[in-house]
Amino acid sequence: MAPPSRVPSRPSAHPDGRAEVRRLAQARIPTAHGELRCVAYAAADGVEHLAFVAGEVSGAAGALVRLHSECATGDLMGSLRCDCGAQLDEALRRVAAEGTGAVVYLRGHEGRGIGIAAKLRAYQLQDTGLDTVDANVALGLPVDGRDYGAGAAILHDLGITGVRLLTNNPDKVAALARHGVRVAGRVPLLAPAHGESLRYLRTKRSRMGHLLDGLDSPAGTAGAADTAGPDHPHPPRTTTTAPAPAAPPAEESP
Repeated sequence: MAPPSRVPSRPSAHPDGRAEVRRLAQARIPTAHGELRCVAYAAADGVEHLAFVAGEVSGAAGALVRLHSECATGDLMGSLRCDCGAQLDEALRRVAAEGTGAVVYLRGHEGRGIGIAAKLRAYQLQDTGLDTVDANVALGLPVDGRDYGAGAAILHDLGITGVRLLTNNPDKVAALARHGVRVAGRVPLLAPAHGESLRYLRTKRSRMGHLLDGLDSPAGTAGAADTAGPDHPHPPRTTTTAPAPAAPPAEESP
């Protein structure tokens, strides 16, 4: 049986220009990983986004940056169907430890842009055996409807001229480049896989081009991934957690 074909994400909606954002407010936010500055922005479509900033980033040509897609189930509730919450926490930890960088939290990206209710409908289909790609298609929804124009505009407003991007998704690197952000390197963002997330992560690797290693071990519990998403059909219900890597993977040049 032929392997499933890769499904590319939707191209950015602003390939020839920059999206616009407006800075609304900012405040000091003490976190478990250290003190960060939170800056709120409004995009032209009215969606409000956040940037959690460490240190002085204006003029930074290689700031450590994560563009994180909103995921209420993973980020807020700790769902094991995806790796989003673990990735967000690790990104905040690494940016705070670096001392210079930002985690940009992009709202309106729930379920790779389909919204929370539609994501729950996709989960139902995944529990019948569809993967995260085919579930979206069955609902008549885009496989990946996210746009990173607002994220790029936020980086421009912060004065960041180049980034080392925390991601496993090459499409995100390309999207930022289309919006005029220079990506000096890609930094893998590893998170443990669970019994509930393993099939989802493998689908992102095989059908969406995410760069994920360690998903084919006999136990099937070592792995990594990127933003927003669903899936693992029942069974299993038990979960196991692989230990975190001893050291972060090497950075890659684009």
